[in-house]
Amino acid sequence: MDRALLQRRLSERGEAAYRAGQVWEWAARGAAGYDEMTNIPGLLRAGLEQEVPFSTLELVQEAKASDGTVKALFRTGEGHPVEAVLMRYRDGRRTVCLSSQSGCPLTCAFCATGQMRFGRNLTTSEILDQALYFRRIEPIDHAVFMGMGEPMLNLDSVLEAARALPDVGITWRRTTISTVGWLPGLRRFVDEVEEPIRLAFSLHAPTDELRSELMPVNDRYPLAAVIAECTRYFAVHRRKVFVEYVMLRGVNDRVEQARALTALLDPKVFKVNLIPYNPTGMYDGSTSKAIAAFKAALDRARLPATVRLTRGRDIQAACGQLVAVSAG
Repeated sequence: MDRALLQRRLSERGEAAYRAGQVWEWAARGAAGYDEMTNIPGLLRAGLEQEVPFSTLELVQEAKASDGTVKALFRTGEGHPVEAVLMRYRDGRRTVCLSSQSGCPLTCAFCATGQMRFGRNLTTSEILDQALYFRRIEPIDHAVFMGMGEPMLNLDSVLEAARALPDVGITWRRTTISTVGWLPGLRRFVDEVEEPIRLAFSLHAPTDELRSELMPVNDRYPLAAVIAECTRYFAVHRRKVFVEYVMLRGVNDRVEQARALTALLDPKVFKVNLIPYNPTGMYDGSTSKAIAAFKAALDRARLPATVRLTRGRDIQAACGQLVAVSAG
């Protein structure tokens, strides 16, 4: 829902200012349309139906995985594709993975999104409408900005959306914004964000040489500078930084590379999430034996680490697989 357009239309109609809050409250609670908003006059509801589309995104396709994960493919008003994912966990968590851009301009070698044509930054409303779509299915309580795009390249819209998520049921402490290390946005994030929103860093290699092969952004903003900024985040906000490390067979999964990672990361500052690779054509995923050996090396150095549970692989909804391809 375009909340700015909503406010303009209500103002033009001479409606009281509180009406915008009423409409948003209904939408944030999972209402499927204006007709459910029983405390708003019928004539006003009918007018809004014509003047303010209930969503800024059009659903193109929905896919459901065997593990309960749901992936939605949307298109913006001018046709840019956007994907978002709902992940269901046995402990009751319901996490939405949100996109901040249509496509991504940073072209990481292992990520399917980077191989599609970049469209544009998404607006705040387009980001929120991804969450609202899933909220209409069921209550949601966690959000990760790990879908399409680099959130730090669209920081204003991402933060505005994140600040509205508590209305939808997702607190700031359960909201995580990820970055591949886009330093200008990361510096702003550290300096400007007062809410307890979490930070994740997509690392994927313990050396500049290998990281530049996998992630061209590293040529512009090398590891030392990004690690220093993540450390500053911890110093300012006293919250650990999550490190995302996708496991690529024979590329970044050797025990000696795990040791290099322990030398790079301060255990007081960072927690590592090892991510089994979801094949997108260029690399193979590490074996379970290699992942276990890698994690054991981190454990010996007392660097906190977990192996992330893969969700939605069979519908190309897992980490790195979002590429906005319609089966139709």
